[in-house]
Amino acid sequence: MTLSDIEAQARTLGGYDDASRLRQVHDRDWVLDRVPGEPGVLVDLGSGIGQLLQEALERHPSLRLAVGLERSEHRIAEAGERLRPYGDRVVLRQADLTAPAALPYRADVVTMTSVLHWLYPVEHRVLAWVRDHLAPGGSFLLTTYHPARDEHGLGGEDDIVREALTALGVARESVPALLAGHEVLPIATRTRSESELAELLSEFFTIDDWWEREAVVTVRDAAQYEHFHAATFGDYYASVLEPEKRAEFFAAVGRAAWERQSRQGRVSAMPVRLWRLGARERRGLG
Repeated sequence: MTLSDIEAQARTLGGYDDASRLRQVHDRDWVLDRVPGEPGVLVDLGSGIGQLLQEALERHPSLRLAVGLERSEHRIAEAGERLRPYGDRVVLRQADLTAPAALPYRADVVTMTSVLHWLYPVEHRVLAWVRDHLAPGGSFLLTTYHPARDEHGLGGEDDIVREALTALGVARESVPALLAGHEVLPIATRTRSESELAELLSEFFTIDDWWEREAVVTVRDAAQYEHFHAATFGDYYASVLEPEKRAEFFAAVGRAAWERQSRQGRVSAMPVRLWRLGARERRGLG
């Protein structure tokens, strides 16, 4: 079967440069505004197409090494082209952040923007990795989204997906079971509450400070959100449908988002928190 353009985009997570303008770019600038001092080594976890690394290199001439860990080989390839002018100041590695390999250096700054929920329920693995890779006095800058969730654990993007599936003929009350049957865990379920996350983070870090804002998403038309969803979530949700219905699903997601904006002036809004963390000493070491 020949894939449609939108299915091919979802398969490769392509088009992220444009899609990221709706949400992730705001996180990038928010985080980089809080990088302290003159760092020598920065590691970005879930580095995507290298936008944060590029901006960090431009802002901080002191950086001798900017390291990106990313799972998608397509995004790494795009990042490599973007960051080629910076030469050996950049290292990109393909990595599964649920079990990242050790690096041979420590970082003055580690960043992770809008990624942690994808690692649920084993976030502790990457948190321990970050603790062990921070240089003395280093900072971990982390952003986390916190959508409201219903009794089924759905919220945020899950709500838009539910509306799209309903438009395609799936009974609204059947959506939670459909997701569960395909082992698609709702994003709002993957996202721990602020208090749960604070407790988890405190096992590995000191919480030195935090800031919160409302992340608001608006779009110019249905097609823009359709491509945002494909570039950001890939075929994570689309996998619950038969292959021949997936292109229609992405279009339905775009329509659902546009209908929301037409009705309420925005597609979505949710709290996002930026944490500044310092490493705790490992327990049990003598």
